[in-house]
Amino acid sequence: MALCRDETRLDSALELAGGNREELEKVLRHYEGDTLKYRAACFLIENMPYHGYKDGKALEEYRKYFELFSKGNYKPQRLVDSLKQADGAFSESSLVRKRDIEEVDSAFLVCHIDWAFKVWQEQPWGKNVSFTDFCEYILPYRIGDEPLEKWREAVYRKYNPLLDSLRATANADDPLAAAQAVMDIWGKKEYNWTSLFPSGPHIGVRAVEWKSGSCREYTDGVVYLLRALGIPAGIDRTLQRGDNNASHFWAFTIDKNGDTYITEPEVWISSKKHNVLKAKVARMTYSLNRELAGKIADMQTVYPTFRFPLFKDVSRFYLAHSNRLAIDVEDMYREVGKDEPVYLCLSEHLRWTPIDIAYRKGKEVTFTDVDGGVVAVLATGKGTQLEILTDPFRIDKQTGELSFYSPQGAEERVQVYCKYNLHFGDLVYRMVGGVVEGSNRRDFRDADTLYYIKEFPYRLFTTVYPKVTKSYRYIRYRGGKDSYCNIGELYLYECPDDSVRLKGKVIGTPGCYDNDGSHEYTNVFDGDPFTSFDYKQAEGGWAGVDLGYPRKVGKIVYVPRNRGNFVRQGQCYELFYFDKGSWHSLGRRTACSDVLEYEVPQGALLYLKNHTEGHDERIFEIKDRRQVFW
Repeated sequence: MALCRDETRLDSALELAGGNREELEKVLRHYEGDTLKYRAACFLIENMPYHGYKDGKALEEYRKYFELFSKGNYKPQRLVDSLKQADGAFSESSLVRKRDIEEVDSAFLVCHIDWAFKVWQEQPWGKNVSFTDFCEYILPYRIGDEPLEKWREAVYRKYNPLLDSLRATANADDPLAAAQAVMDIWGKKEYNWTSLFPSGPHIGVRAVEWKSGSCREYTDGVVYLLRALGIPAGIDRTLQRGDNNASHFWAFTIDKNGDTYITEPEVWISSKKHNVLKAKVARMTYSLNRELAGKIADMQTVYPTFRFPLFKDVSRFYLAHSNRLAIDVEDMYREVGKDEPVYLCLSEHLRWTPIDIAYRKGKEVTFTDVDGGVVAVLATGKGTQLEILTDPFRIDKQTGELSFYSPQGAEERVQVYCKYNLHFGDLVYRMVGGVVEGSNRRDFRDADTLYYIKEFPYRLFTTVYPKVTKSYRYIRYRGGKDSYCNIGELYLYECPDDSVRLKGKVIGTPGCYDNDGSHEYTNVFDGDPFTSFDYKQAEGGWAGVDLGYPRKVGKIVYVPRNRGNFVRQGQCYELFYFDKGSWHSLGRRTACSDVLEYEVPQGALLYLKNHTEGHDERIFEIKDRRQVFW
């Protein structure tokens, strides 16, 4: 066993194997005459104690979500409801955790090692993949907590012949070129996206063929596919996004020059062009991050994310320039001890999630390679019980300078229109470029512009007053470029002071995106601001009304297509502000319209909670009388 870099680690792993020790020693004896394969076996075995998987009857029920959704016959919510009724609600706690070190047998491990070496050594790009990168990004038999499976050969047999043309080109020595060729093939089949399925373990190699689920399943599919073909690949992720209440995953590969390329926002693009607000990026690894583990003063009381970390910080690959974040102890609520962990945290609803760890040195705590454009706090604590150490602070994207949200004694009256960032996952921006037109011809050949929408709506109901005095029989809303004519409602009034809408026969372009009648043009005049028009094509759609005879239009109220994150009349809300380490309520209100008014401390970070329905909510500040979300 002298060929292993650290015999102590290997011996410790074999001790933990218990009755499975003989199986793992068979693997080591099998490769005694092959230095590289022996070292690879040592790498896998010495890190094996940190890996395991979930198993049980409910696992197949969980996988049904992805298998059935991949067929394209179901809408996500309908599928969730159907499977919940058939199998009951899925709970990951019903599965049993098994440890790899006690389960992996010699035949399984030898099969994976031999196949990994085969694809690494036979592919022309393999010569530009170092042994270190091979061990982390091709060799591992698993990528998460999926059950053990011999997956390499089947994927290789199906996809390797499709790369024959690439192997004859001058770019064949570059793993990036191979990765691009693979994605050109795999990407031809549409991916079925959803994040509505219950939380559960990784679904395994089936992610390659099913092509359904969230960013995690998409990333898993890419990684399985590339590794089976000898292309270095892995998972980069944010432990917590800086603009959303979730983590995020994407795949990466490494080109022949050692540079990182990723699958978003395009396939493949330099990691320097990644545009997700993140603060930090973690790269998932098979091996334990012993450098980080060695810095942790108490592994048992550290926040669970950093307990036996199977990831490393690769934020530097994503930054145009290095940003150093240093917080002086004078900016903290109290001075932390040198052995107390200090966490850099981003918000997740009303909680704060640690994304990095450091310790005090001298009079400050320093974090390196921190991306800006996010709001964070520092915290300490034992386990999951966090003690906030600072006021929230915004990290400037360009300069790295900090701006603290420290409430002042004075209060200001603010108007609140929504509870979540409308730029993220909402559809209000599709109204920009839309136009309300009037005509006395049904074909609108001589249409006049009554109102042109220049900016996205920041509230549910936007009221405007046309300056045109002419009368029209036909009025319509015509969507702008690439908007799919998205609009929720259009209310027309003859005079600016009228409260009774003009009525008429609804007209428009039939056909909606899902081809199921759920988002037709008739929704624009049904009086419900939470139904909408989603035309079947990106352009050319419109929804209008035939008033019967020419009428003047003195007032227009329009509602964007939306996901219910605006303030909604009749629903109960509660506004919070952050001060001295915790959130404080400013009281509950039942909305009487699409706006809430509160007296809030100046300079405070805020959060609006809807107690009636919904889940998407996000921290924000008031700037120039508008909500700015983070």
